[in-house]
Amino acid sequence: MPAAASSSSSSSSSHHHRARLRSRTAPLLLLVILAVFVITGLLRSSSRGDLPASARRLVSSRGNANANHSVAQRKILLDPSFTPRLPRQSSLSLSLAARNALPPRNAGRFRTLPDGHLKIVLYVHNRPRYLRLVVDSLSRVQGIGEALLIVSHDGYFPEMDKIVQGIDFCQVKQIFAPYSPHLFSDAFPGVTPGDCQSRDNAKEKGCKGDPDQYGNHRSPRIVSLKHHWWWMMNTVWDGLEETMDFDGHILFIEEDHYIFPNAYRNAQLLVDLKPKKCPGCYAINLAPSDVKAKGEGWESLVAEKMGNIGYAFNRTVWRKIHAKAKQFCAFDEYNWDITMWATVYPSFGAPVYSLRGPRRSAAHFGKCGLHQGQGSSNVCVDNGSGAVELEETDKVPNIKADWPVRIIQRQEGYQAGFKGWGGWGDRRDRDLCLSFAYMYHVKDPSSA
Repeated sequence: MPAAASSSSSSSSSHHHRARLRSRTAPLLLLVILAVFVITGLLRSSSRGDLPASARRLVSSRGNANANHSVAQRKILLDPSFTPRLPRQSSLSLSLAARNALPPRNAGRFRTLPDGHLKIVLYVHNRPRYLRLVVDSLSRVQGIGEALLIVSHDGYFPEMDKIVQGIDFCQVKQIFAPYSPHLFSDAFPGVTPGDCQSRDNAKEKGCKGDPDQYGNHRSPRIVSLKHHWWWMMNTVWDGLEETMDFDGHILFIEEDHYIFPNAYRNAQLLVDLKPKKCPGCYAINLAPSDVKAKGEGWESLVAEKMGNIGYAFNRTVWRKIHAKAKQFCAFDEYNWDITMWATVYPSFGAPVYSLRGPRRSAAHFGKCGLHQGQGSSNVCVDNGSGAVELEETDKVPNIKADWPVRIIQRQEGYQAGFKGWGGWGDRRDRDLCLSFAYMYHVKDPSSA
């Protein structure tokens, strides 16, 4: 018995000793951890020199970007007080919507899309001469056979359809905006009988419509620009079987963007480098934000204002954009890109940067304005050539992983405070726009 008691006493003493040791060690461990954080923070801040706060966040937010990814990518913000209403579809509209559900063509020739591939969305209206140039340029792009090309049509135009049907260098899927104003000849969102025209006074003429801030009533061919882009974005990210579960980067190009042979590989490099080199960047770009610029030729990557030529972002960024649907749809501006620069991006609370190379991999080649160059008798393109000259370095990947990043902090062009060029004053357009943001998240949007 005494021996057992002694053993018990010894065990108890040893237990208390270890407990006291842990109680003394814990505070010391906490102090060491805090010291490491402080020293690391000081080293990071000193290595950034005199960069302003927004630029420091740009190159140091990797942890935050990754932490927000899983939270933001699936979060849908809906206003319960808004009831989405989509126009009653015509037979043509319904037939095009049915085509949207078809699987990609050429899947037999290009059976698998490898890991790290990019989806490419080409959005077009009715400029066949332009489209032929873009398709020809895409056919020469290194690695294009690895990609899924989605062509989004604003309306239905047989010649445009035929050109896309001829693509044989990659998997290709066509989608058609079923609510495009170009599909409705006598009903909204086309021209509705009794609509006000130009600068009509609604009370005096007894017509229907809301003028924009400059007194002009809606023009279907003008508003189709913004409607198509917004419908396309919502459909690609949330409505297509091929992309609705894809969280990676999707590259968006337009029918007057000439794509260089190195564009796809450069885009892949930029997507891979963005989390390491510029985790605060929202996107990657294939060209400078100044559409006339060819690039600086530096031996460095460039972070600057997000441009509208060859831009790619992921689902996390799309969720941030989608959450600003009200701002996008309410802003009196018919151009989608100006709307983004003047109201959506500024609402994010910090400059929206995009990562690109020092030389462009895509070029805006057209001189045509809104919906020009649509037929053989109304051609608006540089002798059909696009006047894009390629150098040898434009034909191979020319971005280096060990380059530093130069941040262009001064953001030129349209910014917060610009009131818009108008063309988007009719409440019907604004409601339709907002309905597009809801159509894949509400079980049964009502038809007008």
